[in-house]
Amino acid sequence: MTFQDIFKSGFLENVSAVSVLDMALALVLAFGLGLFIFFVYKKTYAGVMYSSSFGVTLVALTMITTLVILAVTSNIVLSLGMVGALSIVRFRTAIKEPLDIAFLFWAIAAGIVLAAGMIPLAVFGSVFIGIIILLFANRKDTTRPFIVVIDCDGHNSETEALRLLEQHTVRCSVKSKTARKDAVELNAEVRLRDGNTDFVNDIAKLKGVSNVVLVSYNGDYMG
Repeated sequence: MTFQDIFKSGFLENVSAVSVLDMALALVLAFGLGLFIFFVYKKTYAGVMYSSSFGVTLVALTMITTLVILAVTSNIVLSLGMVGALSIVRFRTAIKEPLDIAFLFWAIAAGIVLAAGMIPLAVFGSVFIGIIILLFANRKDTTRPFIVVIDCDGHNSETEALRLLEQHTVRCSVKSKTARKDAVELNAEVRLRDGNTDFVNDIAKLKGVSNVVLVSYNGDYMG
């Protein structure tokens, strides 16, 4: 190998492997699809704490995946090295919402399909998936669960409070009960009959009841 051969690197030969037009078109479309995924995520989010950084991550992940696949499809040797490099990557961020996993895979899949040149499939597939998620995620459930916390002073007030709960709800199930001297705390899961929460006021007016709290939750209960 001569001194000139050292500078005959394949790196410079790969500069024109992907045209500027292809790169610009792919990244612009990836940005558009990423924004659409972010819009669907924002509209369908039903968690407690909305994270705007996760939405930005979806846009960036779509573009980054497109960038990587463009490089891989232009060089078969690079694709083998890329597989080895990505195999050592470990992500430690906990995914709290199950639907967030679907959005992550959606962003990755859109970037892969787009960079592979299947633009109609990427656009139509993303629109179809977005419509399905919007329809099902935003579907209102009139029987969504609620937790009622009742603080009362004894058996009589407890019995009367439970009686009112059963009258005004579709289902009432006691999840936990804490008894102390002259104090009882009840935690019950209820399903509202018609969305009316006025019965909480009626329970609070009962003799012996000091506090009533109605909280909506996602239905997961450990215990």
